[in-house]
Amino acid sequence: MVQSRWLGTGVKAPSGAAARAFEELQKDEAEDAQSGQEKTFMSPPFEDTELNINHPYYDVARHGIIQLAGDDNSGRKVITFSCCRMPPSHQLNHTRLLEYLKYTLDQYVENDYMVVYFHYGLKSLNKPSLKWLQTAYKEFDRKYKKNLKALYVVHPTNFIKILWNIFKPLISHKFGKKITYLNYLSDLREHLKYDQLNIPQEVIQHDENLRAKQKGKLPPVVKIPPPRPPLPTQQFGVSLQYIKDKSKGELIPPVMKETVSYLKRKGLQVEGLFRRSASVQTIKDVQKLYNQGKSVNFDDYHDIHIPAVILKTFLRELPQPLLTFECYDPILGITSVESSLRVTRCKQIIHGLPEHNYVVLKYLICFLHMVSQESIYNRMTASSLACVFGLNLIWPSKGTASLSALVPLNLFTELLIDFYMNIFNSRTVPGEILP
Repeated sequence: MVQSRWLGTGVKAPSGAAARAFEELQKDEAEDAQSGQEKTFMSPPFEDTELNINHPYYDVARHGIIQLAGDDNSGRKVITFSCCRMPPSHQLNHTRLLEYLKYTLDQYVENDYMVVYFHYGLKSLNKPSLKWLQTAYKEFDRKYKKNLKALYVVHPTNFIKILWNIFKPLISHKFGKKITYLNYLSDLREHLKYDQLNIPQEVIQHDENLRAKQKGKLPPVVKIPPPRPPLPTQQFGVSLQYIKDKSKGELIPPVMKETVSYLKRKGLQVEGLFRRSASVQTIKDVQKLYNQGKSVNFDDYHDIHIPAVILKTFLRELPQPLLTFECYDPILGITSVESSLRVTRCKQIIHGLPEHNYVVLKYLICFLHMVSQESIYNRMTASSLACVFGLNLIWPSKGTASLSALVPLNLFTELLIDFYMNIFNSRTVPGEILP
């Protein structure tokens, strides 16, 4: 008989239905061992090449278990947790893993955020104990749960259902409503920007195997229809140059000009500006109006966060980031520059931008500087705004930015906002306007 490593953890075996679930959990452990999973499990080869060895949680972070994956359809930050990247328990300090998870979430819990949990790959050798799971839930107090808008569990198994029965007495009804189970990766598409996710190859292969098993054959090749040509009035998903050409040569895109103007008049002192999300359907409706060249009156929506989300969405859906792909690596190097020289380095980087990008960036940063000047009311300091806008201004040409890349990306954005006058005062462009 296989001895379950869940026993002796300090968690009392529950009674009744939960006790039966506990017995099922032990059976799963035995089946794992009998199927040879323990023998075949290997530590994931993933290594975060951008991670600095001096990172306070380098021992955990290097595995890439926890990743930032851009924003969802409402502009909320997406954090992923991949079980298949967890090495065997003797190679990973689970207490440190919990501390690293809190360290990561601490950067985003003031904003609305969501978590995607990829369950595939949790095996006998890398499972944390029940006591650890119980401690983890208790550690994540209201500070973490309040702004968590959704927890997506991908590829759930009976094991997950068993855990749910065991921990149900501890989990509030309100938190339980935030959990959604998704059987296939494709189910994620209706909730977030799928292409921004950094999904481990093992999870993708597992998903394909599940689909093949369901249909009894290899999954068919999905034919993606060719993209439709953009409308003449299109604002989202097209280049700055396209918008300029269709807007009689105006340098500042209409959607940016209108959202910034509205927020400047009515939102500068709103607490948590840019931190909150908005109705997905409302955002889609507003985007559609802009793309069709129709007027948008934000007063009609009675929600100051809608123009804020629209502004972030516009930046995020540009084909190329406002700071351009070419600036990504130079920006990553900002942390290696001596502190007293960083502002000068920022100036050098943005002065190399194409003229149009520079003008739009200057317009945006001027406005964000105004927002930061009202931080006594809105609580949005340059650092807070950088956490929100960093990945909306710059991202890599392939894949998504790793968590370790956030430090330089956010630092660069913070410097632009804090030292706006110093950085942007030496270059002017004919026709440029400011908020």
